[in-house]
Amino acid sequence: MELTLKRLHKNPTYTIGKLYVDGVYFCDTVEDTDRGLTQQMNNSYNEARKVYGKTAIPVGRYRVVLSYSDKFKKSLPLLNDVMCFSGVRIHSGNTAEDSLGCIIVGENKIKGGVINSRATMERLMAKLRGQKEIYITIE
Repeated sequence: MELTLKRLHKNPTYTIGKLYVDGVYFCDTVEDTDRGLTQQMNNSYNEARKVYGKTAIPVGRYRVVLSYSDKFKKSLPLLNDVMCFSGVRIHSGNTAEDSLGCIIVGENKIKGGVINSRATMERLMAKLRGQKEIYITIE
């Protein structure tokens, strides 16, 4: 399964995007500030630009696994091998403040955030469960 996150609105305190599943629009997203990090840049460059808890993950392609989150007390998608980050998940929330580098899913009906996030996350998990390989490309 291929997920694609297209970042569309990059603001000083948040980033709004659209998430596609196998090329079909699925939902909107909110993330922390996109600071222009990419997988192709070296680690020290990305680390120097990262602001803890306020930076979106680097543009690139990542393998996704479903694993138990101690914080959320349930299975959630976890992005593997994200340079300069650890524990990056796709989960529910409402604004970039809920993110800490993670990807929040929902409907972008409010400025700088999403609504109906829990229901959207449940729909996404229903699609992801049972998939042998999941990747996400962030553009």
